Amino acid sequence: MTDPTTIKDTTAPEAAKGMLRDDALKGKTIIVTGGGTGLGKAMGTYFLRLGANLIITSRKLDVLKQTAAEMEAETGGKVLPVACDVRKYEEVEKMLQQSIEAFGRVDVLLNNAAGNFISPTERLSANAFSAIIDIVLKGSANCSLALGKYWISEKIPGNILNIITTYAFTGSAYVVPSACAKGGVLALTRSLAVEWGRHRIRTNAIAPGPFPTKGAWERLLPGNMAQKFDFKNRVPLKRVGEHQELANLAAFLVSDFSGYINGEVITIDGGEWLQGAGQFSALEMIPPEMWDSIEKSTRSA
Repeated sequence: MTDPTTIKDTTAPEAAKGMLRDDALKGKTIIVTGGGTGLGKAMGTYFLRLGANLIITSRKLDVLKQTAAEMEAETGGKVLPVACDVRKYEEVEKMLQQSIEAFGRVDVLLNNAAGNFISPTERLSANAFSAIIDIVLKGSANCSLALGKYWISEKIPGNILNIITTYAFTGSAYVVPSACAKGGVLALTRSLAVEWGRHRIRTNAIAPGPFPTKGAWERLLPGNMAQKFDFKNRVPLKRVGEHQELANLAAFLVSDFSGYINGEVITIDGGEWLQGAGQFSALEMIPPEMWDSIEKSTRSA
């Protein structure tokens, strides 16, 4: 029998390629919350390559401006950076108005903004718990409500894509606020799909598994813990996801090619959740004194 560790991985190089034709999103205007860095930036960049106009939002305008300039130089597309705290509905409405003024209309909302604390739940303050709920669940609800009102009023077909996580439906230790918030976004996805479908507004979600972003695991798991807690060992395919793989799936779901998909949650995790539910449950290996350094590192990030 062949040792699986000796099998050459021929999937990852193909996974780094774009999936859709170049004009697949031509004429569409897309808002990506949390679009200045990480996976939001990766998805937004691919949307631009496919012909979309893009609005990227977060609370840090300087980061957004730098990212917008990089995206435009790389793709030739148009990017509007808008500072917006998705926890505040009035800022969301203002961001939407700026987007309409810049591009004439908005067709798609990608709720990607998120936050997380990796910690034993009993070590969290009530404010820390609320902070994650407010960003992830309240932020997604605020943006969905603002865009939904706009689309229904203007009789524009709309499209909402929510980025959740596999532990939204499995639960996970040590990330309880995030699990609760993402679980709420999952319920929001399915509920709005039914209620707003008659207005030609589709609502879907993606549940990604491990898609590491630069510096993310180092901040959350300092020292040699990032190496010890290797996600590849938890994935049946024995690799983490390529950012382009997630971007391909997101682009398909916000395109007209997926026009009959509504209320669905698509998992893209290499089979990880089937192998062991809850990405962070194995953190029971961390000794109590290590949590002190993790907490200190998270606060200083």
